[in-house]
Amino acid sequence: MKNDSSAVQDPKTTPDKAGLAMLTGLWPFLQPYRWVLFLAILSLMLTAGLNLSLGQGVRLIVDEGFVGGSLSKLNTILWSFLSVVILLSLGTFARFYLVTWLGERVTADIRKAVFNHLITLEPNYFETNRSGELMSRLTTDTSLLQSIIGSSISFALRSLLLVVGGLFMLLITNAKLTLVVFGALPIIILPVLFFGKRVRTLSRASQDSVADVGTYAGEILQQIKTVQSYTREENERNAFAKEVENAFLVAKQRIMNRGLLTALVISFAFSAIGVMVYVGAKDVLVGNMSGGELAAFIFYAVMVAGGIAAVSEVLGELQRAAGATERLLELLSVNALIRSPNSNEVTTLHKTDRDENLSHHTHSDNHIESHIKNYSDNHIGFNHVTFSYPSRPDFCALDDINLVIKQGETIALVGSSGAGKSTLFELLQRFYDPQVGEIRLHNIPLQQLDLHSARRQMALVPQQPILFSADVMHNVRYGKPEASDEEVIAAAKAAYAHDFIIQLPDQYHSFLGENGVRLSGGQKQRIVIARAILNDPDILLLDEATSALDSESERWVQKALNKLMKKRTTLIIAHRLATVIHADRIIVMENGRMIAEGSHQQLLISSPKYQTLAALQFGHQDK
Repeated sequence: MKNDSSAVQDPKTTPDKAGLAMLTGLWPFLQPYRWVLFLAILSLMLTAGLNLSLGQGVRLIVDEGFVGGSLSKLNTILWSFLSVVILLSLGTFARFYLVTWLGERVTADIRKAVFNHLITLEPNYFETNRSGELMSRLTTDTSLLQSIIGSSISFALRSLLLVVGGLFMLLITNAKLTLVVFGALPIIILPVLFFGKRVRTLSRASQDSVADVGTYAGEILQQIKTVQSYTREENERNAFAKEVENAFLVAKQRIMNRGLLTALVISFAFSAIGVMVYVGAKDVLVGNMSGGELAAFIFYAVMVAGGIAAVSEVLGELQRAAGATERLLELLSVNALIRSPNSNEVTTLHKTDRDENLSHHTHSDNHIESHIKNYSDNHIGFNHVTFSYPSRPDFCALDDINLVIKQGETIALVGSSGAGKSTLFELLQRFYDPQVGEIRLHNIPLQQLDLHSARRQMALVPQQPILFSADVMHNVRYGKPEASDEEVIAAAKAAYAHDFIIQLPDQYHSFLGENGVRLSGGQKQRIVIARAILNDPDILLLDEATSALDSESERWVQKALNKLMKKRTTLIIAHRLATVIHADRIIVMENGRMIAEGSHQQLLISSPKYQTLAALQFGHQDK
């Protein structure tokens, strides 16, 4: 069977929309809140209309109040003016609240959508894309969109409405002066078109460089002990400073282009206003227009100029938002290469029924009693499996593997580093699909099984235990989120972890630090084993679970593992043969191939490779 899952998918190969059109990709996130969007736009239009009406108020105050000399008319006009201002304030509040709420809500939805999509992608994606850059997209880019949706777009639309409405009011107030404004518009738009594209390109580069800074800092802080033990602090300061300065240089270019854009637009716009005032003043002097009309015209002209300047200013932010949207849509467009089959083809497995009750476990050596419901005697099968990692397509990690594992059997995998042992685990958990051959679980091809139900059959105890920055309860309960506190404690007792847990400051609610930094290696491993016990898997995968432990820690961990392995199909990767000599079968691997198979005693006779390993570890070959 031939698969194409090895192809590495590059998120940057997605089709690129031009410029601000990229922002249309936000519509699916806005659509669920279209009524809020409608009310926000309605309030925006009402406030823009009220703003435009103020110009007519200025005209009436000058012509009817000042020039006409009527105090009663002046009072009436001023009260009307104040009423419009109050309505404008209320409309502005409604617009601000609705638009800001929309920005916060949509940003939260985008963050969830991106995160939810990321955790469905296969591990290979994260091996070929830096986690720091992905975190930057998830946090920095979405924060930028929050500012844009919740503020800048509203400001831009409001300014655009004022520009269009102001031009219309200019036209009906004085057509001749309006021609002066229209004549200046092409000159004002030219820098917007020229600098806009450059700002967007530089915005994307700036966001990428900031992501590089975050990636570098995160890596150094995670490896701080190595940095300090080699006294590389000064080197890392210099290297980080270089990353920061590179980001600053890109940002400086972006700021320079945005500044030039804003300066040119403002200078051209207000120069046009100066010419217009000069022409209008001459018309007032010769009696072709009233002072109030000129005042209203100047009001609208300033409004139009300010609106154009505001749009040009916001345009830079919108260009940055377009870059952020592009980066986020790239993530959302990445297709998961490993997925469950179509619903009409999928097979779902259920965990084996077991009759043990974790609440009955104590610190004694009572074994977990299990009842196995046989789907098939052949629990796991590798049929002519050949596999190369996508990042190393020319290197064969597994070569024509044929292996059948019975229900409840314990299989040990031994061999030199790079022999392909861990790769077997990764294929069995379907983090990758083989290029040739197939893997079966209960005689069903793994690719026909529901991905989650297949993985729920297994629990991995890795060489380096993985703990989350949370308390003990959360870390153990990760194996079964719905478990009660009593079940968590019972699992910890079964893993011989309860005694040291209750010595912690807050017992099961003690915070363990990043990756369990407050625990010893053996303690962390027993927490992971407790998690696996709570998960109650049918298949147990042990990846050199005791190789990094001291003798005392290994003794406790091995006791916990022996209890966990009882009545379960178990695969063990081990470099120390003493931990696997009692396995039902031992598989010897070399260069991605199975070169020998049998019991410890059989392999001591039949396998030169195993004899060499035994001689190195036991001191003689007939141990």
